[in-house]
Amino acid sequence: MMLGLGSVEIALAFWLSVGATVLCVVYGIVNWNNKGTDKTGGGNQ
Repeated sequence: MMLGLGSVEIALAFWLSVGATVLCVVYGIVNWNNKGTDKTGGGNQ
């Protein structure tokens, strides 16, 4: 039993989910104001 989560597999799934969430939040913060490119060909020019 690891950290009271029942088994190593459950603990691993939990920590991988937490890690993925943190990575997504960091990626969102870093790229918050990036406008990117308009690939549709339309939009304001």
